Amino acid sequence: MKKKGLALLMSLLFVSSALLSACGGKGAEKPSGGTGGAAGNEPFEITIRHTQVGESKKFRLALLNDVVSKTEAAVPGLKIKLDAVDSEVNRKEKLRGEMAAGKPPEVFDVFGSPDAGVYAKEGLMLDLTPILDELGIKDKFTTLDPFTHDGKIYGLPIGGSIEGIFYNKEYFEQKGLSVPKSLAELEQIAEAIKADGKIPFAQSSKDAWIPLMTTNNLWSYYAGPEVTYGFKTGETKWTDPKVVEGVKKHQEWVEKGYFKKGELGFEYADMRNQILSGEAIMMMDGSWANSVFRDPEQAGDMVGKIGYFNLPPVNAGDPVVVMQDANNGYGFSAEVANDPRKLQAVKEFIKNMWTDEMQLRGLKEDGVLPAMKMDLETMNSTSDDPLMQDIFKGVSEIGKSFPAFDALVQADVNTALSMGIQQVIGGELDAQKMLENVQAAQEAANATEE
Repeated sequence: MKKKGLALLMSLLFVSSALLSACGGKGAEKPSGGTGGAAGNEPFEITIRHTQVGESKKFRLALLNDVVSKTEAAVPGLKIKLDAVDSEVNRKEKLRGEMAAGKPPEVFDVFGSPDAGVYAKEGLMLDLTPILDELGIKDKFTTLDPFTHDGKIYGLPIGGSIEGIFYNKEYFEQKGLSVPKSLAELEQIAEAIKADGKIPFAQSSKDAWIPLMTTNNLWSYYAGPEVTYGFKTGETKWTDPKVVEGVKKHQEWVEKGYFKKGELGFEYADMRNQILSGEAIMMMDGSWANSVFRDPEQAGDMVGKIGYFNLPPVNAGDPVVVMQDANNGYGFSAEVANDPRKLQAVKEFIKNMWTDEMQLRGLKEDGVLPAMKMDLETMNSTSDDPLMQDIFKGVSEIGKSFPAFDALVQADVNTALSMGIQQVIGGELDAQKMLENVQAAQEAANATEE
């Protein structure tokens, strides 16, 4: 079992091996967890690695700062150091390097599946099960499945999310357009927008996970959301004709000019700017993006003019299929267990962060759907913002939900798919050939786990 876990960890580390020495060196500057037991008010420090970077995440950062202040006030001698790192850099480079060196921060932003499972198998993550029992909150989450491995809980989701389409409601009204009920209707709208000299869909593909939101949702419609669960077990294949059909649809949209030329060079923020400037009319993104469109400093006079709807099914009347998960959150270093004061600090952080008050504040200020159980009426009463009401409606319409693909496949497969979709967008490969390459990576990754 240990060798199997090590193989998975090395698989995760492969794409960032060049950075390991730098990350490990930085980790070595920090003291180890220590033997603990220091008494009284003697100063001590823990680090929280977070990804609340940039203007679009300022509300979430403010919430984190308030939790930090409460936690420091409750634990004598505690000083919390905040370490801000871009989400993709943290996940795919920095945290992997620190885990390879065995020296992650005490608290860190982490994806539950598959990342936390790999780290937990190597004994690098703190088992939170007894802490959640002690605090009485284990049963208060909508799901802890992504962070649960071998019956133990190794992290906590910070919020929930769905993926769908943000759109310029004012433009739709002016042009007499209605929310589509099928993909064919969506394409008719895209053609009308293109004919009007506008870009149908805002898109930024420099980071592959962004266009893959569209691809993932399309293949889940064509092949069924359950298909992605079978790739890792070998029960299904990336080359399934229905999966190919879904990815070909994305390729077709690129070829028809539904996205701005040069998308492979655009950053995430550029995509939002395309719709805010009126250059583009629709945008596939996660529900978390609503905070940008509700903020006058970022959206300007577009506040109140952006709506949201779920990507429609292939055929009108079919179940609405939506990516919905709670896979991003915080994990904690196993070393914390060796220092009673750091363990106390972690307990206090959890106690202050995961409350109804903070979940509702995250919903109201930042538009992040709760990770803790909350009825729809409470959510509706927390925010009467029209865009949030659209998103709540989107949640209520879900017929089938599924987690994002990167929660279900290995890191090497994620890498192959990320490279592949960019090659498809760039016209270097067609969908069929790209998926053959991904399937080869899948089979190699599966073989290491046998």
